Order: sequence, then C-alpha cells, then structure tokens
Amino acid sequence: MAVPGPGYAITARVEVPASASAAGDLTVAVGRVGGVVTAFDVVEAHTATLVVDISCNALNEAHAQEITATLEALPGVRVRKVSDRTFLLHLGGKLSVESKVSLRNRDDLSRAYTPGVARVCQAIAANPADARRLTIKRNTVAVVTDGSAVLGLGNLGAAAAMPVMEGKAALFKRFAGVDAWPVCLDTQDTEEIIRTVQILAPAYGGINLEDIAAPRCFEIEARLREMLDIPVFHDDQHGTAVVVLGALRNALRVVGKKLADVKIVVCGVGAAGSAIIRLLGSQSPGAVLAVDIDGIVHAARPGLDTNLASIAALTNTTGVTGSLADALVDADVFIGVSAPNLFGADELASMAPDSIVFALANPDPEIDPAIALQHAAVVATGRSDYPNQINNVLAFPGVFRGLLDAQARDITDAMLLAASAAIADVVPEPNASFIVPSVFDATVAPAVAEAVRAATARKDVAPT
Repeated sequence: MAVPGPGYAITARVEVPASASAAGDLTVAVGRVGGVVTAFDVVEAHTATLVVDISCNALNEAHAQEITATLEALPGVRVRKVSDRTFLLHLGGKLSVESKVSLRNRDDLSRAYTPGVARVCQAIAANPADARRLTIKRNTVAVVTDGSAVLGLGNLGAAAAMPVMEGKAALFKRFAGVDAWPVCLDTQDTEEIIRTVQILAPAYGGINLEDIAAPRCFEIEARLREMLDIPVFHDDQHGTAVVVLGALRNALRVVGKKLADVKIVVCGVGAAGSAIIRLLGSQSPGAVLAVDIDGIVHAARPGLDTNLASIAALTNTTGVTGSLADALVDADVFIGVSAPNLFGADELASMAPDSIVFALANPDPEIDPAIALQHAAVVATGRSDYPNQINNVLAFPGVFRGLLDAQARDITDAMLLAASAAIADVVPEPNASFIVPSVFDATVAPAVAEAVRAATARKDVAPT
C-alpha cells in the first residue's frame, strides 16, 4: 500500500485563531485525511490570530488538494498559500557553474584567458590526448537524452526531460565528485542523435545515455561506442544490470543457492531487462526465461525484432512457451523491470521454495511488496519505503569515477561485473532485509571506482 512521501510534500501557510488547540486542530485535520505532518512553524503571532506554516507529505496531487480543502474547512482557518516543495526545489534548476580558479587581477586573467591560454591550446593541438589533462574533459560527463522514455512517464520530449537530467548530474557530483551536465537533444532521430553526440564528445570524458527509448537506445549506444574514444554508458541498461546482479549475488547467499542452479525469470525486455539478461549470461546461470507483454520469449515466436531475437538466443534453451504465470512455476528468482501489478499471491506460491523477488517497476511494482514479503524469502523493489532498494545511484557515480580516473577509452562487461561485485561486497553479511547498501553509504562509490579502475587496467582500455 502506498504511503505519503516527500515527492508530494506541501507547505500550507494558514491563518488560524490564536488558541492553545490551534496546532493540534491542524495536525489532527491533516492526519484525518491520511497526510503526514513533517513540520509546524509559527510565522506570525497576533492577539487574535496566528499565521503558521504546516508542512506535510501526501500521496499524490489530488491528495494534496484534499489536505488543503480539509484545512480550509476548519472553523476560522484561512489558507493563504500552498507551496509544492518539490517544485520549489526545482525553481531555477538544480545546477550552477563555478570557476575553479580565482580571477583577482590582470596576471590571473592573463594565465586563465588571453594571452596565456593560447599556449595551452597549442599544446593540445600538438597532442590531443592532453585535453584529458588540461581541460574539464578530465572530470566531465555528458548526460544525454532525447526525452523519449522519461522515467516511467513515456515520451515527454527534451525540455520535459531536463529536471531528470539535472538530478542525474547532481547525483554524479554528490556521490563521486564528477562534473556532469545535461545534454537534452530536440530530436528523436537515431542518426541525428549519434552525429550530435559525436561532435560534442571532445568536451567530455564520458557519455551517459539516459531515458532513450528501446530499441533505438541499443543502436545509439553500440555505434557511439564504436566511433568514440571515451566510454559510453547507457544507465537505464547497464546501471540497472550492475546493481541487480550485485543484489542477486547477495540474495542467493541469503537463501543458500548458487547462480548455476537457479531458474530466473526476467519480466520486461526493454533496455534494463535486456542488459540484465546479457550480463547474467556471462555468469552461466542455471536457466533464464525472458517475458514481455506477449509472454515468454522463444526463438520460434513470430514477430521478434532484432533485440528480442538476440534475447531468445541467450535464454529459454528448452523452448518453453506461455505466460508470465507459466514462467514463474518453480522459478527461484523473479526480476521485474516492466509494469505494475502483473501477478499476485497465487503465482508467487508456484515459485520454488526460498524464492527471490525483485519487483522493480516504479512507482508501483509488479507485485504488491506486502504480498511478496509474505511468501518470498528475499524481496527487493525500486522504492525507498521498503527494504532492499535497487537504485542505479549505487552504480553510475562510482563507475564513471573509475572510468575517468583511469582515462578509459571504452567500457566492458568485465568492468560492469567488477562494479557489481564491489557493490555486493560492501554488504559483508547480507540478510533478507539487507542485500544492497544504502544509497547514502559513503563507501560505495569509492569501492566501485576502484574496482572499475582495476578492471580497466586488466583489459587495457586506458591510454598507455
């Protein structure tokens, strides 16, 4: 069941009669309609009235309006203004640019800009590799999107994707000290995207593709990897796969099973599901079934596109057909990156004993977590209000920190697997409620970065 959260937080400035019960009356009113009061501040005090700010969490926009109406209905209460705290946080954007050098006098200006900068330009022209040492390329990532698959909201376009890309850039900085910048492209033409990123690439040490719809995202990533001398990482694919595999490694430890012996069902064969299946395949799992809206993927199923055909070749070696319910029978692991409320307790009961359920659709998982927790041995979601949150922020900051530090030219499965193992190892003694570290665990990004640096050196994808 959904609970009020900070994503729909409001602050209502209300004028109330001055009385000893004022605070209690407001708080009780909010609670009566299911809101959660998080702060109560007196702004003005007069003989007959008080002006207070009451902050509370709601379920959604409609619930926030219900809370406001409830406050207004109280005798003598006047709601002056309601502020959506999420929108307030985004006013003017979430990023800024600050110079790393001081420009206090003419000497500083002469070195940072003309005439001294000309010498640095000439040095890079003579040796282009010096751009990684003498410019922001050393520590900068482009967060590139076309806005075609924004969160779970669909095709919203480039401008509407900006808040997500800004947030991504903020996470890069907060968790790994990486300077990232949104590059929101007003085109959804594959060739235009590839060409645009190609000609922008000299300014960046890495490319993070984000919220680009499948199947175009596969071709865009593959071709950019071929043509650029910096790593290209599609977080919706590889970030998710890295964290899922790390979590799965620890979940299997909890239930005492080996990857080589288990049956895994991956529901959703878009960007994330495809990457999970491919990375899993390199680890020799027991059996993997892929399921999409049309049922179990198998080689003989008509109408397979290029991506689904490749997934069919990697999975379902016995040619099983049927629905998600059929796939779940005797399965040890369910990994969902698809849609909400796809199955319930009956299907869950058909899984193998000590089952593992990763229901990662957001905000509503493939199965109600409360039901899953009654039947499965280990449950993970993409949500912050249940244990075991599978969140890409555990991966991408540290991955890029390692890639940038190693001056990597490419990214390989070996690096992704190293990052996955590093995330798992941050939890030395996993249990059913703790298979992945907290997103705020300060040891995660450095551990992932070090693992990626080491894997980079082993695979010789850094400058010599």
